[in-house]
Amino acid sequence: MKVLILAAGLGKRMKSKYPKVIHKILGKPMINWVIDTARVFGKVGVVLGYKAEEVKKFLPDDIEIYIQEEQLGTGHAVLCAKEFIDENENLLILYGDVPFISQVTLKKLEQEHLKMNNEVTILTAILENPAGYGRIVKEGNKIRIVEDKDATSEIKEIKEINTGIYIFNGKFIKKNLDNLNNKNAQGEYYLTDVVSFAEKVSTVITEDIFEVTGINDKVQLAKLEKEMRKRINEKLMLEGVRIIDPEVVYIEPNVKIGKDTIIYPFTFIEGETEIGEDCEIGPMTRIKDSKIGNNVKINRSEIEKTIIEDNVSVGPFSRLREGTHLKNKVKIGNFVETKKTLVGENTKAQHLTYLGDATIGKDVNIGAGTITCNYDGKKKHPTTIEDGAFIGSNNSLVAPVKIGKNAITGAGSVITNDVPDDSLALGRARQINKEGWVKNKREEK
Repeated sequence: MKVLILAAGLGKRMKSKYPKVIHKILGKPMINWVIDTARVFGKVGVVLGYKAEEVKKFLPDDIEIYIQEEQLGTGHAVLCAKEFIDENENLLILYGDVPFISQVTLKKLEQEHLKMNNEVTILTAILENPAGYGRIVKEGNKIRIVEDKDATSEIKEIKEINTGIYIFNGKFIKKNLDNLNNKNAQGEYYLTDVVSFAEKVSTVITEDIFEVTGINDKVQLAKLEKEMRKRINEKLMLEGVRIIDPEVVYIEPNVKIGKDTIIYPFTFIEGETEIGEDCEIGPMTRIKDSKIGNNVKINRSEIEKTIIEDNVSVGPFSRLREGTHLKNKVKIGNFVETKKTLVGENTKAQHLTYLGDATIGKDVNIGAGTITCNYDGKKKHPTTIEDGAFIGSNNSLVAPVKIGKNAITGAGSVITNDVPDDSLALGRARQINKEGWVKNKREEK
């Protein structure tokens, strides 16, 4: 089966300078939700129109793209992609602004289509208030779809509505696209009119209206995103994750979390993040594209593109940037920032520290106020701190520099040269006390 996604619309009600289908939902452009679902069923094509070049930037390379220069209706959109249609394959029609259609529902639609050997199979829904939707009119073995603006008062009483999602026999739709006309209230070429030509047609009713709800404005965008967040969180909870308050936790769809992990309120977990079992995450924490082991505690911190192994504690108020790797039993405390840094097992950096472009061994103590001075204005330079070293408080380690095994640097030192193993390094000015100086100055005034 081939899948054609219609995404050419202007999206006026979004009140945005950006095409509607690239607005993000849980970190992913709207149209990419549809593409990810469509891929399961076969080759994917997309019909673009308004600001097509901007939309193309978000599409995978293997998607076939067709352009609808004028938005003259859904039938015209499919006609613009006529060369994509294969007479020997079925064609599934989806929409770039209906992002949450599920594989399960589409599989049911496909099964019905194959079982009945249909020319068309239509996904429909039952609405108590169907105003605005095309109605499914069944007349014997035939079905026609009447748009709301073209419907009589009698037809408007029908509650079964067209979702716009179909599977067509390839040969049937290719033959009948040329029979469309625009003699209707909108002056458009309706894809729904192709259905009226079918002799073998049936419907599949979906009970989940959420899946087939389109997004037309930013109010609907927020409502649907909230519902999807709820479903993601509920799925994780049913798999054994504890989410203290699901309404104030944001978790994106590709995130994986192990059982018995606790997620506290106001936590954001994004991208391709994986979190192990028995962790405590949050509150007020953001994690993106990171891999986190078991029994890790992260409190009020920002983490991105980081690897954290088992039994690590982070925060509060830590920032772990791209390229950070924390080994087992590391402790990263309040107001500590790391970037492109490997921190060895059982090492501690508890307070007010910046560690950048550094390799730090195991059982190291990093004193409060330590800075790796890694940038000379043109290049970044590495700092190496070997196993068992003790870095005193308020140290500036001027890279490139190496602190040897079990070495100690004194508090307040500026370390500019390598420190040998088992050595004490001091790099600070001699203290001078001028007794009575303050008293004498006051008396002079």
